[in-house]
Amino acid sequence: MKATIWHNPRCSKSREALAILRETPGIELQVIEYLSTPPTAAVLASLYARAEMSVRDGLRKAEPGAKALAGAGDEAILAAMADDPILIERPLVETAKGVRLARPPERVREIL
Repeated sequence: MKATIWHNPRCSKSREALAILRETPGIELQVIEYLSTPPTAAVLASLYARAEMSVRDGLRKAEPGAKALAGAGDEAILAAMADDPILIERPLVETAKGVRLARPPERVREIL
């Protein structure tokens, strides 16, 4: 099974989810460090739709840039995330079975 993780190596939750993926037999793993290779707004919209979560739930609200998006709509939030990927809550993990925001990291098992 192929799995893609949108990963931040400085994030402990992201490292824990990555470890789960690496320990799972039969996983063909793609690691995307999203801070250096950010997803487009369209990719993010697709990931959130597959995860059945709102765009706002994918926003890292503790980041200073998120405060300016308090009243913004989905399109503006997605554009801001694509422009400044630190605003993306992580890690996002995608497999053929779906997408999960792996917080807590064990949630990744739901799609393995």
